[in-house]
Amino acid sequence: MSELVTGEAVVLGLRPARLPSRGLAVLVDLAVAWGTYIVVSLVLLGSMSSLDSAALAAASVAAFVLVQVGIPIVVETLSHGRSLGKLICGLRVVREDGGPIRFRHALVRGAMGALEIVLTMGVVASIASLVSARGRRVGDVFAGTLVVRERVPAEEMWAELPAPPPWLAAETGALDLSRVPDRWWLTVRQYLGRMAQLDPQAGGAMAGRLAEDLRGFTGVGMPAEVHPAAYLAAVVGERQAREARRAFGASWDAPAAGAPAARAADAPAVAPGTAASADSGRWAAPGAGVSGAGSAASGPAGPAAGRPDGTSGATGRPSRTGFAPPA
Repeated sequence: MSELVTGEAVVLGLRPARLPSRGLAVLVDLAVAWGTYIVVSLVLLGSMSSLDSAALAAASVAAFVLVQVGIPIVVETLSHGRSLGKLICGLRVVREDGGPIRFRHALVRGAMGALEIVLTMGVVASIASLVSARGRRVGDVFAGTLVVRERVPAEEMWAELPAPPPWLAAETGALDLSRVPDRWWLTVRQYLGRMAQLDPQAGGAMAGRLAEDLRGFTGVGMPAEVHPAAYLAAVVGERQAREARRAFGASWDAPAAGAPAARAADAPAVAPGTAASADSGRWAAPGAGVSGAGSAASGPAGPAAGRPDGTSGATGRPSRTGFAPPA
């Protein structure tokens, strides 16, 4: 993995392409280019047979430059860094800051490629790629570009996170999430959605920074024995569960992301047909069950008042029993 830093000080976890994959892509491109050049040369010989040898030589040189230099430049410019060989091998040419290349980058790479790949049979390009820490040839150095891998093998993808401990649900349920801004939730959701596409080292560092930001909002640090990404997923799941309970009622107690499935199964459901009443904003005390419509559950004398975010007022932990039925 090569850490590239953008102008905004953002570290990019790009995987530079090495000599074997780049060599295979170049072989495909050269095979297509030489095949095209042979066809164009035959057409020129057939259509310009009446001209003298000097004109034929000039046309042959022009065709060589067009096929070996001009067409690759146009293809890389229009495809934003993907020739046919790179497309097959899952490679792409990008700028050093990770952005897409433009015509000037493709022009420099194409002009230098004619010297270090075509005229020297790839010897100069191979030596430069082996010496470079990021596998760049001379054309990449002059153009300020880098060839990266777009398709990452499955074994190099983000490893599956271990199952969170059972007590993590209680830890996230006790958090006060009222001061967490919406922009942080959006950032975490985008991170979790693209986590598998990130380099493990860069993705782990990003998860740690997001967990540290959460500690600043809530005042509670992340447990040391929990992976930062698993902790973020559990917090997002807890927030979604609270929003669902506020929107749909206490009968909704979906498990948080990464939390044990038994968390929702242990919560008794509201009896079918129970109508909403004035007590719909109050939570039943922990341990109080529901026996049926219109009947009170056995247990404590009455439901305990709860917080609007779905946590009990006494313990600060989320209730598990739902709404108390009307007496």
